[in-house]
Amino acid sequence: LLEHERQMLIDLHHTDGLVICAKGIHYNRVLLGLLRALCDPANLIIVMNCSESEEKYYREKLNSRHVHESATHAREREKMYLEGGIHFITTRILVVDLLKNRIPIEMVTGIVVLRAHMIIESCQEAFALRLYRQRNRRGFVKAFSNSAESFTFGFGHVERVVSNLYVEEMFVWPRFQSLIQVSLKPFESVIVEFHVPMTNKMTSIQTSILEIMNYLVKEVKRINPHIDMQEITVENCVTKKFHKILQLQLDTVWHQLSQQSKMLIADLKVLRSLMITAIYHDCISLYAALKRYKSSDYVMNSSGWGLLDAAEHMFQSSKKRIFNAEEEFEPEWPPKWRSLSEILRVEIPNDIKLNGEMRKNKSTLVLILCQDNKTCYQLNQYLLLGAERCLFHMALKNDVKVVKMAKNYQEMIDSKNILADIKLQDTEDAEKAQKVLISDPEELPEDVEEDPIDAYQDSYCMTITVDEEAENLDVSTQMENGKFSQIPTLENPKSAAKPIVVIQTFKSATNDPLSLEATLHALDPQYVVMFHCNVTAIRQLEVHEARMRRDMVDRMKVFFLLHNETIEEQSYLTNLRREKQAFEHLIETKKTMVIPKRISDLEEREIQQEDFSEASRRNAAESVKDIMKIVTDMREFRSDLPCLIHKLGIEVIPITLTIGDYVLTPEVCVERKSISDLIGSLNSGRLFNQCTQMVRNYAVPILLIEFDQNRPFYLQDRYMISNDTVSNADIKQKLQLLTIHFPKLRLVWSPTPYATAQLFYEMKQNKPEPNEKQCSVIGSDGYVAESEALEKFNVEIYDFLLRLPGVTEKNVYALMKSFRDFKELLKANQIQLQEALSSRENAKLLWEILHLPHKAKIETASGKFPGRFKNRKYQKAKQ
Repeated sequence: LLEHERQMLIDLHHTDGLVICAKGIHYNRVLLGLLRALCDPANLIIVMNCSESEEKYYREKLNSRHVHESATHAREREKMYLEGGIHFITTRILVVDLLKNRIPIEMVTGIVVLRAHMIIESCQEAFALRLYRQRNRRGFVKAFSNSAESFTFGFGHVERVVSNLYVEEMFVWPRFQSLIQVSLKPFESVIVEFHVPMTNKMTSIQTSILEIMNYLVKEVKRINPHIDMQEITVENCVTKKFHKILQLQLDTVWHQLSQQSKMLIADLKVLRSLMITAIYHDCISLYAALKRYKSSDYVMNSSGWGLLDAAEHMFQSSKKRIFNAEEEFEPEWPPKWRSLSEILRVEIPNDIKLNGEMRKNKSTLVLILCQDNKTCYQLNQYLLLGAERCLFHMALKNDVKVVKMAKNYQEMIDSKNILADIKLQDTEDAEKAQKVLISDPEELPEDVEEDPIDAYQDSYCMTITVDEEAENLDVSTQMENGKFSQIPTLENPKSAAKPIVVIQTFKSATNDPLSLEATLHALDPQYVVMFHCNVTAIRQLEVHEARMRRDMVDRMKVFFLLHNETIEEQSYLTNLRREKQAFEHLIETKKTMVIPKRISDLEEREIQQEDFSEASRRNAAESVKDIMKIVTDMREFRSDLPCLIHKLGIEVIPITLTIGDYVLTPEVCVERKSISDLIGSLNSGRLFNQCTQMVRNYAVPILLIEFDQNRPFYLQDRYMISNDTVSNADIKQKLQLLTIHFPKLRLVWSPTPYATAQLFYEMKQNKPEPNEKQCSVIGSDGYVAESEALEKFNVEIYDFLLRLPGVTEKNVYALMKSFRDFKELLKANQIQLQEALSSRENAKLLWEILHLPHKAKIETASGKFPGRFKNRKYQKAKQ
């Protein structure tokens, strides 16, 4: 462990705490040391909120039989809990096991929580920690987080997270912390910065995009002066978290925005993707994207930015990057490609000549790091094919019309069978990429950084091959004159005889935060080329070098490729500034934050005894109160509602329900639907069947329509319901038909899960508690109703009779037993009906509805409210 990691472990050993680390300064070694110390059958440790890749990493590193993974069956889990050790459990399974007392909570040594910034009061992790703390005050809670910026969103987010975690201390570890400086400073890598200037046309395109962005931002703020849009700035538009900023800022007021405002915001996302393509990718990709946005259909359906002078200037500049003044195909090289070739062909061979003899490790391995899978694929194609052939290949893929070729491209085609060569290079993945690259503009990924195309790989491996005569030459000469060739991933790259070049993204396809660290440990490259800037990757390189503790000659050499004074540099600096401000906020909050002290078991018993004595003196009868219970379906533990119900003091009983999602009382059953689930259930017909079962088995069936707490309480909007799948009128019509078909069904609209929990609490007041055993068998195959109606009687007749006056749930079964069929019921007189219904009034109502003619009541304004509306203007308007 490094010096700062040892201090983290010491801090956590003495107290329950939350550790917040900077990006790239990962806590994985600290957690590994903590788990190693606790990996014993005498301890019962639970690890929460851990991803599959992280769980695999810790299990392999610990390599102990006392480390358990979550079993499928409940009985197996119960046995494993009694065996002790370390358990990696999904939060949903943990909550259910805690509620069903499958875990010996009093014997749990402690809980470890990862991604602590996600622990809000309504989440399942907070629910599990609350259940744990209610019955175990001695066990520890230790939490970790790598996202300082996440603690700055919302009011009092830090205090809420600390409260939900039940920790006593918060430890903040920014990059500028003194111990981290001491750990990393003595072993700094050799860094070479390449400030690559953009071409004049690239600079012109960047300026045009920024002008358009500035115009759109001003328009959004002008149209919506009443809405807080402080975070919508040109600077934020070019950062990686722009989509998250937009979501936090506008989700709650989206239904209030005009159609023009929505188009402006959508166009800001489009322009950001164009900016990423212009800076990070080749000129062919940008030209292909701009062709789609230049079409008349897109211009008519957008905010109209394509009609601006800056947009026209951008279109012309992108075309000039591909065709010269004579309209010949002569695409412009991405400037970083030339710098990459210079590093691989000149800088690294020169360094090998100078220091190769003094190094302990004689193998040469180069690691090229880039932002996304598409860039990774393009760099691989560039090194294998060369710039001209690669760009021509890209032009064919993107269906760029080429009439004339420049002289160098014409010679290349004449001298070699370029099309056959490209066909050999074209793999199945490249064919998939071709389909994506020529797809409809609506299918384009909004953010190249966050949503890479699946057709591309996240890593490629190649070596440098030379002629047989040159095989005995030194490595530097081979790198200067050799050709790159694709090879499969090597099992032991450190012992490779030839130079190896590996191209990889900062994060793997599974978004594993430890993927780069694993790559550095496996390859231990002598040279690293940062094709793009990434704060996390830079710090991971620093930490890796500090762990190796090598002499200056043996340390890896890092080359930075950066477009100076561009949005690439601005985005990098903005990320650094945001993280620094986040840590400064955390440090200031820590100074003033009040953290509740954990009460020991002895102190808690004394407090409870005093409260009980005082209550007994007032009124012993009032102090004894039944605990409210709600039977909850197991599938509902994917939502936040069970957690919020439990927080109100209601006991949540998890079982598998065949009918409904929540049973509040023996008579009240609730089927909860989110907006998306409601639309799907209405379209498939599943909701009709669910309501049928609820109406037949419960006296008060309720359909609860619950909205997202982060979205507006507003159904009739394209943001909530897509016009492509279902219309607003269609949803309303189906809900109307549902209520007509099931008169007993109650519809409840809830704006948030918090409101739903409060509603359940009020509905439970002075009501009998549900029987969980009976709830579990209702609707099952072996369940027989009280009157065996579903087995003996026609269900349609049963539903029809319940709609008639005088027939209720209490007497409908007796009525159906008394008469063989509906014809016999029609022949019965009032005396026979009275005997069947055990009520003279009900018998009279039923006989009259069956035998006497009835006219439908026409309710008019004057008839329903006599003498209230006498204004002639009103009557004319009604007519």
